[in-house]
Amino acid sequence: MSELLRIEKLSAGYGEAVVLHDISLALGEGQTLALLGRNGTGKTTLINTLAGATRQHGGSIALGGAALHKLSPYQRAAAGIGWVPQERNIFKSLTVHENLTAVERPGAWNPQRVYEMFPRLAERKRNLGTQLSGGEQQMLAVGRALVVNPRLLLLDEPLEGLAPIIVEELLRAIRRITQDEGLAAIIVEQHPQAILAISDEAVVLDHGTVVHADRAASLRAQPEVLERLLGVAR
Repeated sequence: MSELLRIEKLSAGYGEAVVLHDISLALGEGQTLALLGRNGTGKTTLINTLAGATRQHGGSIALGGAALHKLSPYQRAAAGIGWVPQERNIFKSLTVHENLTAVERPGAWNPQRVYEMFPRLAERKRNLGTQLSGGEQQMLAVGRALVVNPRLLLLDEPLEGLAPIIVEELLRAIRRITQDEGLAAIIVEQHPQAILAISDEAVVLDHGTVVHADRAASLRAQPEVLERLLGVAR
């Protein structure tokens, strides 16, 4: 398996405030990484840094061997970063279909494939973003990231605040995208068991540093370690 992402001695934050300290990790083509940690440990900052939305103070980021840390957010999207932030960032004044076509790039993923994966969006393709439920907005945010046709998908707490039936639907979609379609992904989530079940690797952050790294299946099988690192056994 060839390497897709390499982060070396990364320090980053907001303005002069440094949140991440000396982060180093690697991810292979087609692999999924569960990014775990208690609230405020730097998970979102790491996702935002990969997308180009923070200030980088040191270190390097390479995607497919090319320097990513020197690129603007727009250039990173063109280089292969698909980003689903916590805020979702859909265009609420545009229809579902316009949201997808506005960012679409040539490749395997197009609006029709998004509609096949999320039939709810197909039913609401002419609805404005403001007319969607929270779960539908999250599906649209994932679809928008996919039609960019990324090499690496970044998902920041994609299940947060959603009804259980929507959580199951999104988990099935993420499993299809990563395991069946082979798209590499980094997933931040407060429900570790759900994400560890569909991930290859796992990293736990604390105070902006990596404090634990393991195979996802190994960490999932050790509830006592999850309890110690995250304060949750399930």
